[in-house]
Parts: sequence; C-alpha cells; structure tokens
Amino acid sequence: MLLSPFAVSWRQRARSLVPALSAAVALLGAAHAQAFSLDDVTARAKTLADAPYTAPKSNLTPAFAQMQFGDYIKIQPKRENFEWKDQPTPFRLGFYHQGMQFSTPVKINEIVGSNGTDKISEIKYDSSRFDFGDLKLDRSATHNLGYAGFRVLYPINEPGKLDEIMSVLGASYFRVIGKGQVYGLSARGLAINTGLPVAEEFPAFREFWIVRPTGDEKRLVFYALLDSQSATGAYRFELSPGEDSVLKVQARVFMRGPVTKLGIAPLTSMFLFGPNQQRDPYNFRPALHDSNGLAIHAGNGEWIWRPLNNPRHLALSQFQVTNPRGFGLLQRGRNFSQYEDLKDRYDLRPSAWIEPQGDWGKGHVELVEIPTPDETNDNIVAFWTPDQLPPKGQPLQADYTIHWTMNERGIIDRNVAWVKQTLRTAGEITQANLIRHFDGSTGLVVDFDGGPLATLPAGAVTPQVSVSDNATIIEQTLQPNPVTRGMRLNLRVMVKDPAKVTELRAALVSGGKAVSETWSYQLPPFSVAKQ
Repeated sequence: MLLSPFAVSWRQRARSLVPALSAAVALLGAAHAQAFSLDDVTARAKTLADAPYTAPKSNLTPAFAQMQFGDYIKIQPKRENFEWKDQPTPFRLGFYHQGMQFSTPVKINEIVGSNGTDKISEIKYDSSRFDFGDLKLDRSATHNLGYAGFRVLYPINEPGKLDEIMSVLGASYFRVIGKGQVYGLSARGLAINTGLPVAEEFPAFREFWIVRPTGDEKRLVFYALLDSQSATGAYRFELSPGEDSVLKVQARVFMRGPVTKLGIAPLTSMFLFGPNQQRDPYNFRPALHDSNGLAIHAGNGEWIWRPLNNPRHLALSQFQVTNPRGFGLLQRGRNFSQYEDLKDRYDLRPSAWIEPQGDWGKGHVELVEIPTPDETNDNIVAFWTPDQLPPKGQPLQADYTIHWTMNERGIIDRNVAWVKQTLRTAGEITQANLIRHFDGSTGLVVDFDGGPLATLPAGAVTPQVSVSDNATIIEQTLQPNPVTRGMRLNLRVMVKDPAKVTELRAALVSGGKAVSETWSYQLPPFSVAKQ
C-alpha cells in the first residue's frame, strides 16, 4: 500500500480535506427552536447516507492550489481576531485557511444556548482573520475561499497565556495535547479500507457546530458531520483540557455502501526507528518516533504490548478481542536522553489511549505498519474493526474516551508489570577465550517493571515464552534487574527463513497466574541477516 497524501508528517504535512456539504444538506438554519443535540446531526447523516455520494470540487485559485507547505504555514490566524476574544470564556477559536491540498472549505457554525433554546449561526470566512506573512498574493483571490479547519486555544500551561490544545484539519483528522505536551500522533473520525491493496478512503468532516462555552465552563463541546463515498457519520466531541486532556467521542456511522474494512477510533502515528529495530547509523538520535508500541486491554483482562516496527513491506497484525476495555498507541520512555532531539521533542509527545464506553462486541484491534524512509510520513495506524457491520439505515454506535497523556504507566493496572523497553541486538555467544562470537541469531532483551515484581521472592517468577514455526529459541534467561527492581528477559532466537515473518510472545507468571503484560513481538521479513 502506498502512503496516502494524509500520511505526511505534521512537521511538513497538510492533510487533504473534502468540501462542505451541498446546500440541500448543509446548515440547519439561522436559529434552532430547541436545544441542539447529536440527534440533529444523526438525522442529517442518515439522510445523507440515503442519497448518492457527491464528490466535492475544489474552489482554490491557482495561487492557493499550487502553494507549497513552507508557504502555507506562513498563513497564520491573527490572535487579536480569535473567535470569542470578547467573551467571558478561557477558550478561543482560531481557523485554518484553505490552500494546498486543503482544497474545499468546511462550514463552521456556532451554537449559543439560552433558556433551553439554541441559536445557530455560521462563522463566516473573513480573510482579515489571517496574517499572510510575506506571501505575494492578490488578496482578491481569497474572496470565494473559506476555512479548512479550526484550532482550539486554552491557557493550559500558564494562567492567562493561550496555548493551542486541539487542531482539527484535513479529512477527519484531529490532534489534542495536555499540559506540557507537544503535538505528535493524530486521531481520526473513521478509517475505511486502510492497509488493503485497494485505494484507501478518507471520510471527511464536512460541517461543524461548536457550542460557545459559558464563562465558568472548563469543557468545549462540538459536533461534526462526516461524509464519504461509503459512509456518513454524526459525531459529538467533548474536550476537557488538563494535565491529561480528555476527549469524549460519540459516533453514529451509517453505511452508504459495502466496505472491506471499517476502522473505528483510528489513531495515526510515526515510527522510524528505536532500540528494538536497527537505527540509522547517520542519525545522532537513539530513537525517532511519535509512538513506540500498541497497547491493548482485552475484554478477558489480558494486557498486551506490541512494540512497533518500520518494516520493509506493509505489515498487518490483528488481535482478536471481544469487548475491548482499551487500546492505544503509546510513547513509552520519557527521558530526553532516549531521543536527544531539541527541535521536535519526541519526549513530550503524548500517547493516545482509547477507552470504549459500553460493550463493542466481537471484533479485532488492527495494527497497520507501513515502510517509511524518514519521519515525514505517518506510517502507523491502529483501530478497532467490528466483525459485523449494521445493515444500511441502521447506525453503528461507538462511544469512547481518548486520553492524551504522558503518564503511560498510569494506564496499566498497577498490579501488572509492564514492558518498559525492548532492545534488539545481534545474537552472540562467548567463546572459551572470552571473545564474543556472532552466530547469526537475533538477541532480544525485554525489561519488565512494576506491579508485584519488586516484592515477589527470588525464583517466584518464571517466563512463559512461545515462538512461531519460523524460528527456534536457542537461549532464554530471566534475571532480576537491580537498577529498576524489575526483571530482564534475555532471548536468543534463530530465524529459519528471513523472508518470512516471525512472531514471539512472552509473559511473566507467578503461582500459575500472569503478573505482567503479554509481550507480543514481530520480526518482520528481511529484518534479520540471512544465515
């Protein structure tokens, strides 16, 4: 699968956007007789799903359509023209301008509630909201343009100082940060046919309704209408900024036609290299990634940790889970020395942990790993796929909460040891003359930490290790780690056919009961030297 145009890194990316709805299904009107709710957007989504899909058309002039990313990011919102600047709320709204592949406008409405009724009005595009920097543009070229998305600002780090805490831009992409965090991975409203040999479909938010907060509210509520060739959707978002910013999502998805794969609560990230995969010898950084693993809390209580890879070929992994309790792409490791990057601060990029509300039934968490030569590509996708989709006309309901956090240990049950790190090396043996000899095997070091490990007596913990048919375990030892008060598992495996994938699993057991996460690791094809 080729990288989509949406897989471009935020440092150099600008994701594609589909236009606003046609007039027949667009704005609800200048006023709403009663309180606006998700039901209103759901009705719109159902009506839209019953109609043929209308592909949007670009309204960009040549100057904006041919704009490069370096010029696009020069277009910045003027702080003095933020929405709600004169309102008694700590929240502010800024907007993204159309340009580049953001070729069609989205409609953004404001909801102002009073006495049980809501007044709805469109926030009209105004070019005076933007500073165009040193761009040499004919300002008349902006007359028929609009907004590509919006950003939410809030004083999360210092009282009275506005920080951007949420960005909504491109298709159904959005990103959120908490206190002391910087933007990293993204979330999406919906993923369709991701990781398949057919073209991926990127549903887009066509219209938003944002509720103006009252003076004492510490949350922001907004709604979104999603549209694509195969599905439509109604969404309610509730953003609560904090040490960990929390986003509650309610989604109602209608199928317009059949799809091969539907991804619920998708997350998109970047993994280039880390200690578990040979790094670039010309790069001073020890690791370069927005996330380094997929964590899953299965419905049966099992915790799973899957370290990420940057494979040579597209890799798909599925984890069958009934009623998942949680899953997410995490950035484990918060020491600056693990990244050594002052510019992009990978040590401050948040993890995203998704907690389903209610039972989601049978399905699987899917991980898509796409090869990438550099960090400008988002090459990691994770989402939930239900085993069965509802029939046409009935909505798929998915309610969940996304935690944007740097406290990864706080996600895992305190009574369970977690995989703190995975290290990979060439397998070696020590000869009689004490000189190391590399024998063509692959060495793996897995550090388990926390939970009951520090209090269990010596010898009370044993490893349970398994490997797929393509490899043989030739060495396995478990030893205490006095530095972390955890346990270190040392493995050496001999791969039979380097052109095939090799799967390994390991967990720590005491008294017949698992006391750690299940480490689920994959050696991709051609990731080890041929014997």
